[in-house]
Amino acid sequence: MGAYSPAPVVTKEVFDQVMEEVMIRTVNAMASEGRPYKGVLYAGLMIEDGKARVLEFNARYGDPEAQPLLVRVDGDIVEVMEAVVDERLDEITLNWHDSPSICVVMASEGYPGSYETGKVITGIEEADAMEGVKVFHAGTALKDGTIVTAGGRVLGVTALGDDIPNAIERAYRACDVIKWDGAYYRRDIGAKAIKFLK
Repeated sequence: MGAYSPAPVVTKEVFDQVMEEVMIRTVNAMASEGRPYKGVLYAGLMIEDGKARVLEFNARYGDPEAQPLLVRVDGDIVEVMEAVVDERLDEITLNWHDSPSICVVMASEGYPGSYETGKVITGIEEADAMEGVKVFHAGTALKDGTIVTAGGRVLGVTALGDDIPNAIERAYRACDVIKWDGAYYRRDIGAKAIKFLK
């Protein structure tokens, strides 16, 4: 129902362990079996006592995990993807904005169970115009020129900030201006990050 970047729990030591023991080993193992991997490899991890353990791998971006990452990319992500396809990733430098980010998922009432669709959504343009905010569509549709709900997870309201608390404040301020009958979202996204920083 939300995500943030960077995650304060991922120290340099945890990052190095994940890259060396999980990601690089996995990619090398696939290549050694004659199955070199090109694309996004998303590792779902559980971090406990400073050590990461793998829960799952996905050959896609995670949603909503990708949104806070993508808004922090300084440059064109398409160039990176094309370099992966063309096997020239070594020519690319991926730069990041220092600003932390958060994504809050706005969902339909009833999700993850049954929910109604076709509810008229207002406030997206106003929220998207706020400083540092980008609204990603997930479960929306265009009906007679009006944006309506068309899924359980409807929007990913994502914000960059000067620090994690500022990113959280911006994202929730944007969520508060987006309305539809039955809209809901969690109010604690990013709370673990703040707790970890204290």
